[in-house]
Amino acid sequence: MTSPSDYTPPKVWTWNKASGGRFANINRPISGPTHDKELPVGRHPLQLYSLGTPNGVKVTIMLEELLALGHQGAEYDAWLIRIGEGDQFGSGFTAINPNSKIPALVDRSGPEPVRVFESGAILTYLAERFGAFLPASGAARAECLSWLFWQMGSAPYLGGGFGHFYAYAPVKIEYAIDRFTMETKRLLHVLDQRLGESEYVAGPDYTIADIAIFPWYGGLVKGWLYDAAEFLNVAEYGNVRRWADAVGARPAVQRGRMVNRTSGEPSSQLHERHDASDFETKTQDKLAAAPASP
Repeated sequence: MTSPSDYTPPKVWTWNKASGGRFANINRPISGPTHDKELPVGRHPLQLYSLGTPNGVKVTIMLEELLALGHQGAEYDAWLIRIGEGDQFGSGFTAINPNSKIPALVDRSGPEPVRVFESGAILTYLAERFGAFLPASGAARAECLSWLFWQMGSAPYLGGGFGHFYAYAPVKIEYAIDRFTMETKRLLHVLDQRLGESEYVAGPDYTIADIAIFPWYGGLVKGWLYDAAEFLNVAEYGNVRRWADAVGARPAVQRGRMVNRTSGEPSSQLHERHDASDFETKTQDKLAAAPASP
């Protein structure tokens, strides 16, 4: 790995897998499957294939919120996709998401399965399917969708930009960290200003805008994301912190954050979710303590 000042881009870029650092097995410059692997299918209408990253957590929070409202049709199986091991490049997964990114959802409740990929699309699909967390029309719907797409549009700056260069890049590049820190703090300020006007992001009611934004910006101010709370001086964003505390206290949000999670305390990790009782019986600490089968 050369230092930033030593690098001159070639006339034509070629892929060197070794330059990918810790993400060498995740990113590549072409699409499509690398191997044949069918996806498992559980007993519920909704089949989620995901990982407990901020984008994955959006969907599990949404599903748990729908179940908390009494929508039994939102029961789901959540299957773990280990992106570090290349599960997202299996033939079954690329068939439901040609972009090979988590999360991806299959709705098997109708005569033909419906695939939905991209987290914002999944949130919108579920909100419309169950008539919840998205205003039906008018200015309120426009406001909600505007903030949803605000989050989707800002994700590359926060995750691929700030998160990558601050936390994961094999060398610390001052220009890149400064560039994306500036943009991340600007986005936090945008959100803080908005939450100074409104209890929730899109208005007085909790919506898919909050569900989409919380795992990213709530994660930043709560210190869960990139271990960057002090660096970003999140104490400046009192309105975001107030909102993050309120959203994070919701039982459905707490459950959603556990699903497909593979890091942190074993008691907070539910690698796969196939029934509501799994939160009590199948977290990693419970599985580790269970006696071995004869």
